[in-house]
Amino acid sequence: MTIDDKTIDKLARLSSLEISQQRKESLKEELGQIVTFVENLNDIDVSGVEATFTTLKGGQPLRTDEVTSKKEVSAHIMANAPKTADNHFIVPTIIE
Repeated sequence: MTIDDKTIDKLARLSSLEISQQRKESLKEELGQIVTFVENLNDIDVSGVEATFTTLKGGQPLRTDEVTSKKEVSAHIMANAPKTADNHFIVPTIIE
């Protein structure tokens, strides 16, 4: 996979970042190296390796879910959000 200006522009739009033209060139090279490294994982033969979901012996220890609500904490969080309505965050649309 090659990283081109179109890909960088799309990533910038999705992440709401402004990327200068000078930075785009170095970013294309850096992201290209990362993608190349990750594509190398396709060459590894894992046919004889059993799939695992955790490295802990005996599985993941579970705890009981307990619902707690502190209105002062949620009020503080909402007060710091750029946009809210009816105790919900308002975020920009990113899926076209």
